[in-house]
Amino acid sequence: MTDKAENQDSAAQARRLADVIREVKNAAADRDDVVVELREASRTRLELMAAEVAPLFAQVPTDIDLFDFTISSGLQPRLWIDAVSHVAMARDRRTYRFVKDTRAGRVVLAEGTAIKPVADQVARYVAERLIERERMMEGVAEPAIPGLERRGTEESTVVRRGGWPAFLSGLGLVAAGALVGLIASAMALWDRLIAAFGPTP
Repeated sequence: MTDKAENQDSAAQARRLADVIREVKNAAADRDDVVVELREASRTRLELMAAEVAPLFAQVPTDIDLFDFTISSGLQPRLWIDAVSHVAMARDRRTYRFVKDTRAGRVVLAEGTAIKPVADQVARYVAERLIERERMMEGVAEPAIPGLERRGTEESTVVRRGGWPAFLSGLGLVAAGALVGLIASAMALWDRLIAAFGPTP
């Protein structure tokens, strides 16, 4: 009789554990559904933003590979503009946030619930990147130290000097270094030199 009661108790506990496991799995599935729904909602809004700025990127020349213009998947989808900037949805899933990663940290370039103001800021950012690239291609020089500028052809000739004068200058420095080393060695070994090469008594 006792064994039968123990078996019934263990069967009841097993049923309760199975019920608890089922409840936990259902709760996890519900949470996953919520996460998936939020992710899909964010992706849908980013697709709307992508459609808004698509004509802009269509005008970028195909030989310029500065921009990505792709939507990444994952827990938080992002519309990548280039390697360091993207548009993502804020926590409320309604606010567009255009950010850029810099050495000093992440900078918010634009933020709002309306698509157009954020898209306009993306357009301005793309234009600035294109202008930066154009300046680099043209070779616009800026002083390495603010306030230090070279003026006149004479100074630029000195900076750009190369060829034989530079080679002979380097050769002169090597010869001077060798001469100083020879003199220092002779002074350090003076007693031995005198003993070796001096007059024999």
